[in-house]
Amino acid sequence: MKKFTLFFLFFSTFAVAQTHRFIYEYQFKADSTAEKPAKQNMALDINPEEVKFYNYQYVIVDSLNKTRGESSMMWDEETPAVFRKKNSDKNVAYIMMDNLFVMETDDKINWNLSKETKALGNYTLQKATAKFGGRNWTAWFNKEVNLSEGPYKFRGLPGLIFEITDDKNQHHFVLAKSYKLDKTFDTSAIVENFMGQKPIKINEKTYRKMKLESYDNPLRDFKKQFAENTNTENTFWVMGVQVKSADQFKDLTEMSQKRMLKDNNPIELDKAIRYPVLKK
Repeated sequence: MKKFTLFFLFFSTFAVAQTHRFIYEYQFKADSTAEKPAKQNMALDINPEEVKFYNYQYVIVDSLNKTRGESSMMWDEETPAVFRKKNSDKNVAYIMMDNLFVMETDDKINWNLSKETKALGNYTLQKATAKFGGRNWTAWFNKEVNLSEGPYKFRGLPGLIFEITDDKNQHHFVLAKSYKLDKTFDTSAIVENFMGQKPIKINEKTYRKMKLESYDNPLRDFKKQFAENTNTENTFWVMGVQVKSADQFKDLTEMSQKRMLKDNNPIELDKAIRYPVLKK
C-alpha cells in the first residue's frame, strides 16, 4: 500500500521536524441506527511538546483564509477536537454549544497486548484491546513507528496506532497518510477560538447540565432574535425552514429535540446525555 511507504523517511528526520501530521479517516455513526457511517478526515499533529487531534477541514479553511485574505470560520460539532501534552493522559476537549467551551479530562487507558499480528502494506501491526468510554476497542499499532500516540484520546501503546475500532463498528479510525511540516502548525485561529471568542472552561457536570438545558429549549436564541427583530426585510431560517411566525417554533423545537435524541452516540458512550423521551 503506497500511502505507508514514506514513514521511514519521515521518522529518520523526526527529531528536527516541528510537526509530524498523521491523517486518519474517521467513520462514525452519530446516530447508532444509521445504515451508513459518516466520514471525515482528521489530523493528528504531533508537535515537540503537545499533541493535537481535530478535523482536517479546519486546516483547509485556514489555508483558504490566508490565501484569500478572508476570515471564514467553521465548526463541526460531530467530530472531536482534543489536545494534550506529549506523554500525558490528560486531554483538553474543545466543545461548541452556544459558545466555545473547553473541558479537561483524565483518560488513562489500560491496554491488553495480544500476540496477534496482521500485515498492512510493508508493516506488521500488533493487536491490543481495551475498555474505554463504555465501549470495547481493538487497536492495531506498529512498534517501528516509535510514537506512543493515536487518534482521539487513544494513546499509551508501544508504537503508533494505525487503526482502532469499537466492537460495534460505530467509530472507526484508520491511518491514511503522513507527512511532516517545517514548523509547528498554528491552530489558534481555527480551534482555540471561534469568531474571536476564547473558550470558557467547564467541567463534565456543567457540560451535562448545559446539554440538558439546551434540549429543554433548543431554539432559545432563535426565538429571542425573532421576537426582537424590527426589520421586516430580515429572514430567519431554522434547519432549512424559513420562520415567518412565532407559532412555527413549537414544531421546530420538537424537530430539534428529535435530532438531539438520534444524534447521541458519542465515541465515549458512557458520556452520552440521557435526554428525557418526548411525550407523544
